Amino acid sequence: MSEEILINVTPHETRVAVVENGMLQELQIERGSTRGVVGNIYKGKVQRIMPGMQAAFVDIGLERAAFLHAGDIADAWADGSGEANDREPGAPRSIFELLRDGQELLVQVVKDPIGTKGARVTTQISVPSRHLVLLTQTDAVVVSARIDQESERSRLRGQMLELLAQRPAVSPPRGYILRTNAEGQQAESLAEDIDYLDRALDSIRENARTAKVGMCVYEDLSLPLRAARDLMRQDVERVKVDSRESYERLQEFASRFMPALADKIEHYSGYRPIFDLYGVEDEISRALEKKVPLKSGGSLIIDQTEAMTTIDINTGSFLGQRNPEETVYRTNLEATHAIARQLRLRNLGGIIIIDFIDMVDPEHKRQVLRQLEKSLQRDHAKTTVYDFSPLGLVEMTRKRTTESLERQISEHCDHCGGRGMIKTVETVTHEIFREIVRQNRQFEAQKLLVIGAPKVMHHITEDESVAVAELEEFIGKSVRFQADDQYSQEQYDVVLL
Repeated sequence: MSEEILINVTPHETRVAVVENGMLQELQIERGSTRGVVGNIYKGKVQRIMPGMQAAFVDIGLERAAFLHAGDIADAWADGSGEANDREPGAPRSIFELLRDGQELLVQVVKDPIGTKGARVTTQISVPSRHLVLLTQTDAVVVSARIDQESERSRLRGQMLELLAQRPAVSPPRGYILRTNAEGQQAESLAEDIDYLDRALDSIRENARTAKVGMCVYEDLSLPLRAARDLMRQDVERVKVDSRESYERLQEFASRFMPALADKIEHYSGYRPIFDLYGVEDEISRALEKKVPLKSGGSLIIDQTEAMTTIDINTGSFLGQRNPEETVYRTNLEATHAIARQLRLRNLGGIIIIDFIDMVDPEHKRQVLRQLEKSLQRDHAKTTVYDFSPLGLVEMTRKRTTESLERQISEHCDHCGGRGMIKTVETVTHEIFREIVRQNRQFEAQKLLVIGAPKVMHHITEDESVAVAELEEFIGKSVRFQADDQYSQEQYDVVLL
């Protein structure tokens, strides 16, 4: 599989596209005014404790207070008293045992502010590097579940334990996660990462000692460097960046942390914009549409709401060459690939409900479910897929840390109030007629003037002329209609003259 990473940099916006076999699979956007804060560490102060939710709001200097759940507090599951208590086995400690109003503490953002919700934070601080993630609340050494070869898992864990045994003991203890990028790495590379993380942690602790409430004591890397750290692997053919300054920073970063991959980074200086060259801009536009066509003639219909995302599969014009059950099965199989790609591309998270076309054969259902799970394996976000429900629906979850692509680059429609639909001309016409009657009863006037959208005014004067004459007779006054291009289809004013 051919994979490329494209980085488009402008003064106020940076975009990173992951392209596999010529198809856009993932898009990350960072704007100067709305840069994400996931991974940042802040000096916070407890604003308000909510015992009913077992959580607290923490001031970290952002527009909205951050949300801290009891389960995300470092010692939530430990009983510091050493005495018997009334907690059920497996239950976290009470929020009042863990926090107090006005308490200052160090927190890390695990989820960006989304919609009207503030950021979600944890006191379980972790710092990532190229191959490792440093954990501050444990001394465990674990290997990413995505490294599935048992011999490689054992080799990596053994190397880490050996490297740590050669170093002086530290207090408090430090643990490590070996990331997917660590696969195939030798001890020298892991040792460099340990040194880097030690320096980063020392810097965080030093900054925290002098920081005031609301100050950021550690900021994650900029988007281009994060992309290099998290996305560059041996199977990535090249990384193309259209900014000379960003290219030089990437080269410096790669030479320090991933020298074997540094030669994959290229500066793109072509006349044609890099995203146009690869067709990325067109793919972004299509990613905002509800309907996704399938090669077979079927389609996906994707609806994103506040509560969940629903995906409906239709056969469309695909009739197939065999029996109807086989046609349905083939369409559903094709849909699994498209669904996995659309989830990554649109960055859809939370609860996702998939309505596959009904299948009778249990083996077909099992194969479709297995293919969906397989298609999701390349997704960097954690996904969980559940079996078919009695209604034939597949429920799944996908971890969401930032806004979806649609919410990042779109906003609610002023004309329809964010509904995605507008009232018909006939509906608005009858609203206007009712408003005319209402105004006539409340106020004295010789005549009335209605101002509205040209399409609505044309419908009233041409198609509803008889109704207008009857209305004028009913209220005993004349009504004049005036079109104005500044009015949307649902907008109108009734003016008394």
